[in-house]
Formats: sequence, C-alpha cells, structure tokens
Amino acid sequence: MLTKRISKDGKKCRVTFQLPADIEAKTVTLCGDFNAWDKSALPMKQRKDGSFSTGLTLETSKEYRFRYWLDDERWENDWEADAYKPNEFGSEDSILSL
Repeated sequence: MLTKRISKDGKKCRVTFQLPADIEAKTVTLCGDFNAWDKSALPMKQRKDGSFSTGLTLETSKEYRFRYWLDDERWENDWEADAYKPNEFGSEDSILSL
C-alpha cells in the first residue's frame, strides 16, 4: 500500500510504502530507480503486527519504478501500485506516479 502526502509547495511528496503481514517475509528492502536498485539501501521496519513499512520523500511530477526484495531471495510488487510496467528481466515493476 502506498500513502502519499504532497508538500505545500507541491515539489516534494512523502510516500509511505507498506506491505501487510501476510507477505510472509522475515526481511524486506525497498528497491527502485530512486536508489539505483540497491538491495540493502532501504530496509523496511517490521511492525508488531508483522507488516512492513518505510517512508521516502521524492520529487513530484515524476514516475518511479520499484519493487520489494524479500528475504534476500525473491521480488514482490506492490499490490496497490499506481501501475505496472514490464522490465528487462521478463517480469513487471511497480510504478509510483507523483
């Protein structure tokens, strides 16, 4: 799930990325073109209910590709992304439109 809060000047947006507990993962990292797809740069915090969450401030008027890296072994898309687009690996990336 994505939650967006646009700044008063409209140039930045605070985005909260969340995955539910039923994702059945021990670790989750947020990866995307905003961090050069670094699998260790943005680890998500696990909440008491088992869900995962992290936040980022990004520029508006842009589109971002992203995915979640689970347990250092598998990719997962955001189930409520703004869209999905094919990637060069034969799967799809989640799209965040700001």
